Amino acid sequence: MMKEQNKTNKKKNLFMKLFIIAYIIVISIVEVSTVFATDDPIAVVNNLSNFIFGLIRAVGMIILGFGVVQVGMSLKSHDPTQRANGIMTLAGGIVITFAKEILNLITGG
Repeated sequence: MMKEQNKTNKKKNLFMKLFIIAYIIVISIVEVSTVFATDDPIAVVNNLSNFIFGLIRAVGMIILGFGVVQVGMSLKSHDPTQRANGIMTLAGGIVITFAKEILNLITGG
Protein backbone atom coordinates (compact mmCIF):
# COMPACT_ATOMS: atom_id res chain seq x y z
CA MET A 1 0.00 0.00 0.00
CA MET A 2 2.77 2.43 0.94
CA LYS A 3 4.77 1.58 -2.18
CA GLU A 4 1.82 2.51 -4.40
CA GLN A 5 1.35 5.77 -2.53
CA ASN A 6 5.05 6.59 -2.84
CA LYS A 7 4.91 5.92 -6.59
CA THR A 8 1.87 8.20 -6.89
CA ASN A 9 3.59 10.96 -4.91
CA LYS A 10 6.74 10.64 -7.05
CA LYS A 11 4.65 10.90 -10.21
CA LYS A 12 2.88 13.98 -8.84
CA ASN A 13 6.19 15.59 -7.89
CA LEU A 14 7.66 14.83 -11.31
CA PHE A 15 4.58 16.23 -13.03
CA MET A 16 4.71 19.42 -10.92
CA LYS A 17 8.40 19.92 -11.68
CA LEU A 18 7.81 19.45 -15.41
CA PHE A 19 4.81 21.77 -15.27
CA ILE A 20 6.82 24.49 -13.51
CA ILE A 21 9.66 24.20 -16.03
CA ALA A 22 7.22 24.37 -18.96
CA TYR A 23 5.45 27.34 -17.34
CA ILE A 24 8.72 29.23 -16.90
CA ILE A 25 9.68 28.56 -20.53
CA VAL A 26 6.31 29.73 -21.85
CA ILE A 27 6.30 32.87 -19.70
CA SER A 28 9.86 33.76 -20.73
CA ILE A 29 8.91 33.44 -24.41
CA VAL A 30 5.68 35.39 -24.07
CA GLU A 31 7.20 38.17 -21.96
CA VAL A 32 9.67 39.18 -24.68
CA SER A 33 8.13 42.03 -26.62
CA THR A 34 9.42 44.88 -28.70
CA VAL A 35 8.47 48.36 -27.61
CA PHE A 36 8.51 51.14 -30.17
CA ALA A 37 8.72 54.79 -29.17
CA THR A 38 6.28 57.25 -30.68
CA ASP A 39 7.14 60.53 -32.30
CA ASP A 40 4.66 62.49 -30.21
CA PRO A 41 4.86 61.95 -26.43
CA ILE A 42 1.77 64.14 -25.91
CA ALA A 43 -0.31 61.60 -27.83
CA VAL A 44 0.77 58.91 -25.37
CA VAL A 45 -0.25 61.08 -22.42
CA ASN A 46 -3.59 61.86 -24.06
CA ASN A 47 -4.24 58.17 -24.70
CA LEU A 48 -3.46 57.35 -21.07
CA SER A 49 -5.69 60.19 -19.91
CA ASN A 50 -8.55 58.96 -22.09
CA PHE A 51 -8.12 55.43 -20.73
CA ILE A 52 -8.14 56.59 -17.10
CA PHE A 53 -11.16 58.82 -17.64
CA GLY A 54 -12.89 55.88 -19.32
CA LEU A 55 -12.34 53.79 -16.19
CA ILE A 56 -13.61 56.66 -14.02
CA ARG A 57 -16.69 56.96 -16.24
CA ALA A 58 -17.38 53.22 -15.84
CA VAL A 59 -17.18 53.50 -12.04
CA GLY A 60 -19.44 56.56 -12.17
CA MET A 61 -22.02 54.65 -14.21
CA ILE A 62 -22.01 51.83 -11.66
CA ILE A 63 -22.50 54.31 -8.80
CA LEU A 64 -25.21 56.07 -10.80
CA GLY A 65 -27.07 52.80 -11.30
CA PHE A 66 -26.75 51.99 -7.60
CA GLY A 67 -28.15 55.44 -6.75
CA VAL A 68 -31.16 54.86 -9.00
CA VAL A 69 -31.81 51.53 -7.26
CA GLN A 70 -31.50 53.18 -3.82
CA VAL A 71 -33.96 55.93 -4.72
CA GLY A 72 -36.38 53.36 -6.14
CA MET A 73 -36.17 51.20 -3.03
CA SER A 74 -36.66 54.24 -0.78
CA LEU A 75 -39.79 55.24 -2.67
CA LYS A 76 -41.13 51.74 -2.18
CA SER A 77 -40.35 51.61 1.56
CA HIS A 78 -41.22 55.28 2.33
CA ASP A 79 -37.88 55.78 4.10
CA PRO A 80 -36.71 59.42 3.93
CA THR A 81 -33.18 58.63 5.16
CA GLN A 82 -32.67 56.03 2.45
CA ARG A 83 -34.13 58.45 -0.09
CA ALA A 84 -31.63 61.14 0.92
CA ASN A 85 -28.76 58.65 0.69
CA GLY A 86 -30.02 57.51 -2.70
CA ILE A 87 -30.20 61.07 -4.03
CA MET A 88 -26.69 61.79 -2.75
CA THR A 89 -25.40 58.61 -4.40
CA LEU A 90 -27.21 59.54 -7.60
CA ALA A 91 -25.66 63.03 -7.57
CA GLY A 92 -22.20 61.59 -6.85
CA GLY A 93 -22.57 59.13 -9.72
CA ILE A 94 -23.49 61.95 -12.09
CA VAL A 95 -20.48 64.01 -11.01
CA ILE A 96 -18.11 61.04 -11.35
CA THR A 97 -19.58 60.01 -14.72
CA PHE A 98 -19.13 63.47 -16.21
CA ALA A 99 -15.84 64.30 -14.44
CA LYS A 100 -13.89 64.81 -17.67
CA GLU A 101 -16.49 67.18 -19.11
CA ILE A 102 -16.67 69.11 -15.83
CA LEU A 103 -12.87 69.48 -15.77
CA ASN A 104 -12.88 70.64 -19.39
CA LEU A 105 -15.52 73.27 -18.56
CA ILE A 106 -13.50 74.49 -15.56
CA THR A 107 -10.15 74.64 -17.38
CA GLY A 108 -11.64 75.88 -20.66
CA GLY A 109 -10.00 73.08 -22.63
